[in-house]
Amino acid sequence: MATQVRDLLLASNEDFRRLAGEHSQYSQRLDSLLQKRFLTEDETIEEVRLKKLQRRLKDQMERNEQQFRREHHADYLDVYSLFVDP
Repeated sequence: MATQVRDLLLASNEDFRRLAGEHSQYSQRLDSLLQKRFLTEDETIEEVRLKKLQRRLKDQMERNEQQFRREHHADYLDVYSLFVDP
């Protein structure tokens, strides 16, 4: 169910797509940092900063999903079918 709402929002909501894109960029940068054997002090600070930013984006995306569920409660399954290829 959560995946359906997320897919619907990705298909229909520009702000949600932006948040998801930023989250993905932070994930990629974190992955590249964490592949290093040792991090410099600046890289460690960047790692913490990126994790905080990523968490903030995830929280915002979850709030958007909850708001969508509240506004569309049972109707969103019917709406979902409009955005998904048969």
